[in-house]
Amino acid sequence: MLLAINANNTNVKFTLFDGDRTVGEWRQHTSASRTADEHAVWLSQLFDLNGFHRDAVTDTVIASVVPQALFNLRRLCSYYFKSEPLILGDEETVYGVEVHATPPVGADRICNTVGAGLLYPQQPAVVVDFGTATTFDVVDEAGDYRGGVIAPGINLSLEALHNATALLPRIVVAKPEKIIGTDTVACMHSGVFWGYVGLIEGIVHRIRDEFGKPMKIVSTGGLAPVFEGATDVIEANVPNITMRGLREIYRRSRGV
Repeated sequence: MLLAINANNTNVKFTLFDGDRTVGEWRQHTSASRTADEHAVWLSQLFDLNGFHRDAVTDTVIASVVPQALFNLRRLCSYYFKSEPLILGDEETVYGVEVHATPPVGADRICNTVGAGLLYPQQPAVVVDFGTATTFDVVDEAGDYRGGVIAPGINLSLEALHNATALLPRIVVAKPEKIIGTDTVACMHSGVFWGYVGLIEGIVHRIRDEFGKPMKIVSTGGLAPVFEGATDVIEANVPNITMRGLREIYRRSRGV
């Protein structure tokens, strides 16, 4: 089995693949100070709860945008899973796509590109990734990365709104029942939620106009389900597009 690890600014996602099949998915808050031993204890318990054993893992791959977390994730793979991981960005990495942008480009964005190329071959696409930042990854019909857009993530905006004001509370993102709020919290919910819907629709519209071709628009990321049904711009939510891309990059790099 392949253990794929994607370390982002908020969470580290662990996905266990049995061939093409996803058999396990777990998330852990990203912490640069978390040791390989701590990762192993936590993950071993989850393996046990789901009927897996560490010995079933034969291969490992890591994508990371948090350099400080990489040492312990690498040690987790080499020491506890007896597998020297492929680290995206190392010399042996074979993406199999062209990256038409000035490096560095985040590993997760290349994974999104490869994942979109697998799911929508010969069709331009935009992957809207709702993470710590909200990113828009543009993929052409050849499956190559053409660039994109980075906007502040919705939780960053919520924290900024709370921290920069004396009286506005900390809230969680949720779809409000009405646009016009009649109390402070309802007004905040409406502004944040529908403000982001407007951001998504506006940026996608401008990307389509500039690209000049029909495009498939899909979403992914932890907060993507919050916006399902709120806009017709997003055609589908594909939660595992990043990890599918990561698995495919491992295959291309290792020739398996």
